[in-house]
Amino acid sequence: MQNQSPPHRDGHHHRQKDRQKDEMAVQEFLTFTLGEEEYAIDILKVQEIRGYDAVTRIANTPPFIKGVINLRGTIVPIVDMRIKFNLGEAVYNKFTVVIVLNIGRRIIGIVVDSVSDVMSLPVDAISAAPAFAMFDTEFLLGLASVEGRMLILLDIERLMSSAEMALMDDAGTAR
Repeated sequence: MQNQSPPHRDGHHHRQKDRQKDEMAVQEFLTFTLGEEEYAIDILKVQEIRGYDAVTRIANTPPFIKGVINLRGTIVPIVDMRIKFNLGEAVYNKFTVVIVLNIGRRIIGIVVDSVSDVMSLPVDAISAAPAFAMFDTEFLLGLASVEGRMLILLDIERLMSSAEMALMDDAGTAR
């Protein structure tokens, strides 16, 4: 006689495998603060994190583009997300951080108040962004509640390559 599991155990085994597969569907995000809110971006877009240094201002750029820095021979535009999102006066201090992103063969720095941590979020923990008539949700991947904290998940690639940012041409390369 062969050693077989009872039928109910078989069903349990399949459910357990499905649950393991679901648990594997996680995305890693870098979380950071802007004002009172906590945001998250896909960690795979992040090249490095550095302290805020003086930038070289460029004439006739939108206010949220602070200027450029020379990062090991690469000219990197610096976007202050606090100004971009109208979050009040941007203060630059020892906690101010630049997240250097690699998006569509383009290196871009974003200024944030502080970086929190790297977080793995199960895909099913992400809720769709609510539609607001007065707020553009085009750049939001969704919202996630983690340990009592509400995270705003940004589609940073879509935001940085949007026409209003004027950081990329239509082919997704540097202007």
